[in-house]
Amino acid sequence: MKTALKPGIKPAVKAYRAPGWLPGGHAQTIWPLLIKPRPIKLRRERWTTPDDDFIDVDFLDGPADSPLLVLFHGLEGSARSHYAISTARACQQAGWRFVMPHFRGCSGELNRRPRAYHSGDSAEIDWILRRLHDINQQQPIHAAGVSLGGNALLKWAGEQGPAASALVTGVVSICAPLDLAACGHHLARGFNRIYTRHFLKTLKAISHARLRQFPGLFDAIKMQQASNLYQFDDAVTAPVHGFAGADDYWQRASAKPWLKSIAVPTLAVNAKNDPFLPARFLPDTAEVSRFVHLEHPAGGGHVGFVSGPFPGNLDWLAQRLLHFFLFERHTTSS
Repeated sequence: MKTALKPGIKPAVKAYRAPGWLPGGHAQTIWPLLIKPRPIKLRRERWTTPDDDFIDVDFLDGPADSPLLVLFHGLEGSARSHYAISTARACQQAGWRFVMPHFRGCSGELNRRPRAYHSGDSAEIDWILRRLHDINQQQPIHAAGVSLGGNALLKWAGEQGPAASALVTGVVSICAPLDLAACGHHLARGFNRIYTRHFLKTLKAISHARLRQFPGLFDAIKMQQASNLYQFDDAVTAPVHGFAGADDYWQRASAKPWLKSIAVPTLAVNAKNDPFLPARFLPDTAEVSRFVHLEHPAGGGHVGFVSGPFPGNLDWLAQRLLHFFLFERHTTSS
């Protein structure tokens, strides 16, 4: 007997296969930006953080008893990122509620405090999830993270161990940079530098604004001269967030060492041709707990996962999330 599907949830194949007309990790990473679906209207709330800063949180509302999916975005992402729009639309069609918390400074307005956000920001993840849990009438929520957000979420789950199940039904990470050193150094090479230049353009602009707000927060010349993520993290991310330098930050913020400590149903999807993280650095089953299911499709790029005939669609990723939480999380640890 087949499992009845909820309205708006399509049959999904667990193993992703890239369409033949879109070959290569770079094309599969960049093409989604060109076919990004139209955003749907979300309701925004501004939350005051425990240190008197703020974050903006976007909601797709629905019945209080409907499932709630929270999605943590990637580096310099937002509710307007293609994966966020696709997931919000899929939740709307399925009758789910959706929420996208913006990390500090990512919602279009500079935050009030010196700190921003980083790949290992599990403390911020914890605060957000606990507040959502209270709003959700103490019911667990489905938690997912993309790229940087996926790394921070996995690190949080590992730190929490069995206690995570009080807040979430499970965890899904998509293209998390599990080994930040491997990812950072790889992005400094060859064609991958196009992604580094893209990130540095916005990161430096925000950093300049933060320096005007907090003179002397970090070395402005060192920041401006940074030509790769290692140099930027060494100049800005590390000192602002209490790390000794980029090496210390990348080592302490990586989620990979925490995968063995996860005790909630978890799906970790990483494409083998992701330009951000070489396949040789992906974990194997010996490096994760029995609660973690690893999915390493040959294609997909970095948070690409385009499917269908030309020009393609971005349905696979959102459907994969919904299917895991609906049908698979109960058997992940068995």
